Amino acid sequence: MPTPKKSTSGSKKPLAYGAVIVVAAGLLGFASYKATAPDSSSTDTSTAPAAEVSADPQAGIYPELAKLARRDTGDKLAVGRADAPVVLIEYADFKCGYCGKFARDTEPELIKEYVEDGTLRIEWRNFPIFGEESENAARGAWAAGQQDRFWEFHAAAYAEGAKEKGFGKDRVKALAQEAGVKDLSRFMKDLDGEAARAAVAKDQEQAYGIGATSTPSFLINGRPIAGAQPKETFTQAIETAAEQAKTAGKAGAGTTGDPAEGSEDTAKDSEGSAK
Repeated sequence: MPTPKKSTSGSKKPLAYGAVIVVAAGLLGFASYKATAPDSSSTDTSTAPAAEVSADPQAGIYPELAKLARRDTGDKLAVGRADAPVVLIEYADFKCGYCGKFARDTEPELIKEYVEDGTLRIEWRNFPIFGEESENAARGAWAAGQQDRFWEFHAAAYAEGAKEKGFGKDRVKALAQEAGVKDLSRFMKDLDGEAARAAVAKDQEQAYGIGATSTPSFLINGRPIAGAQPKETFTQAIETAAEQAKTAGKAGAGTTGDPAEGSEDTAKDSEGSAK
């Protein structure tokens, strides 16, 4: 069984978060290769490690990691309100079989249940670890996003049987066409451009920096979760984070008297239209 081919760009050194990075690295770094392998289809992902979601809302949560949420209203690779109380950051590779499983089976339900009501925001991070084709797909996803077609590309690339066809340049272009990218000439130019390479490298460095070594890896308001866990793992983490944010908001309002953050205009922000 081949070893995942990590990018050679950047230092891959952990971010300077102090002792917390050691814990996060342990939670995210020990998901097995079998749960991440691009050709894996029979392994039970429920055996991959996940951060425990306990009754204590503070347990397993690292504020330093929660700060990695960008909440950028111009982020083309995100869906949900920029001021949503919960942010799920996903580090994934399009050649990863279990990333596809999460994208097809779990993510649409999370979007329907939590993104649409304003509770959750999902921010994608390209984390290609399986070599050149992974890099092609990652840059293609970014390029599709520049024409507001990231989530459509995401759906096409994670469709059943898509990864088996590979992610050569021609195939990535075909996926962009399937996703409804209008200007394919611009898409191909963006695909090989420095901006795409820099954006993907930035996401990669963030993933390596928190200790992630396999895909998919997640952060939910600073709580690390490794592997395509059952939906219940995500719903419990999201609901716990939402309740904690609600409690923190009430406490803040009671001590400062300031209006709640986020106006009605920004509250309606929703980048992308995941399908």
